[in-house]
Amino acid sequence: MTHYRGMDVTDHFIDVPLDHANPEGEKISVFAREVSTDSSRPWLLFLQGGPGGKSPRPGSLAGWLAEAVKHFRVLLLDQRGTGLSSPANRQTLPLRGDSAAQARYLSHFRADSIVRDAEAFRKHLGIDKWSTLGQSYGGFCTLTYLSLFPQSLTRCLVTGGLASLDQDARTVYRATYQRMAERNREYFSWYPQDFETLHEIYQHLRSNDDERLPNGQKVTVELVQMLGMYLGGNTRVHLLHHIFEEAFVQTTGGPRLSDTFLDALQAQASFASNPLYALMHETIYAQGAATNFAAEQVLPEFEEFTAHADTPLLTGEMIFRWHFATDPALRPLEDVARILAEHEHFGPLYDLEVLAKNTVPVAAAVYHDDVYVDRELSLRTASQVAGLQPWVTDEYHHDGIGDDGPAIFRRLLAMTNGEDPEAAAKDQ
Repeated sequence: MTHYRGMDVTDHFIDVPLDHANPEGEKISVFAREVSTDSSRPWLLFLQGGPGGKSPRPGSLAGWLAEAVKHFRVLLLDQRGTGLSSPANRQTLPLRGDSAAQARYLSHFRADSIVRDAEAFRKHLGIDKWSTLGQSYGGFCTLTYLSLFPQSLTRCLVTGGLASLDQDARTVYRATYQRMAERNREYFSWYPQDFETLHEIYQHLRSNDDERLPNGQKVTVELVQMLGMYLGGNTRVHLLHHIFEEAFVQTTGGPRLSDTFLDALQAQASFASNPLYALMHETIYAQGAATNFAAEQVLPEFEEFTAHADTPLLTGEMIFRWHFATDPALRPLEDVARILAEHEHFGPLYDLEVLAKNTVPVAAAVYHDDVYVDRELSLRTASQVAGLQPWVTDEYHHDGIGDDGPAIFRRLLAMTNGEDPEAAAKDQ
């Protein structure tokens, strides 16, 4: 244990089966970091967004974590393949063998395996029951946890992460394209000059094919569209305006995209630090059918997002084949991604019968205009899980917990305790 800036921090590593159905088979390492101010408090497991995202690395007690440690010992789990857990990336996956072997390996990196890893940690730490907080994809994992091991859970808090239980990936993307179109219109109503700048960027790229990111990747219209990831935030959305402000620089050869802009674009567009996000993203919707790059399949239905549109709208959490053909961090994994996309035998992630009889208190923040997890699909899920209390709010977007984490955490905790959530949210 180490102590710094008012918190006790303990690192934990355990070995778990790669395939939990074969407990005597190959093992991988999974890491979690415990953060607390009082070891007598009950436990809270934090399930990070993603897929492919490691847990936060707190340098101090702030945000939702500062509120959580008032009530819990918090375990920040690095989901398998991320952070200090056994890594899965372009450097390590080739050690598994050919592309088919790598895809088989990654087939064990979905929510059902993550939840079983969490169960292994619960038993390792001698915990009878614990609470969970799931942000975004962590909410998807929460629903899997409630399906598989409800007896291990005291309560579940979810922020922006009520997965569709029974809809396919194409249905999900049709909804999120619509939400992204609405958010584009909202953003460009605030900053109409940014729409003009975006048009100029596209026109520049259509007549200049030699713009490159610092990593050497060619800058394309589709790559610039990835700046739409900023639209999923509350305050983060306004940072996009500052990126557009510095898009161009005058050179002896005429206007060029500035290094400032290119650096910001690379930070948004590169999957070097989280390749599992791209590789596994559509598998989080796969239950008994192949996804086959669903976002790409649905794209022609939304012409305003296609690259041949006059000024294509900015995209969000959509993964396309071209990511694997152009991103240096993903290029060695292009065939692996294809095999995963074509895989038809991913099992179910949720047990609708168990969820319909759920007795674990669940409170979920459903963001009215969430561009990544559609409100209507989320509310459909809420109606399918007994005892799940949704809190629908237009005050926050998908990353609301990063902007006002303490208030959101207090409200959801109060809901599961049967207390007044309004009063709790305002309590300091």
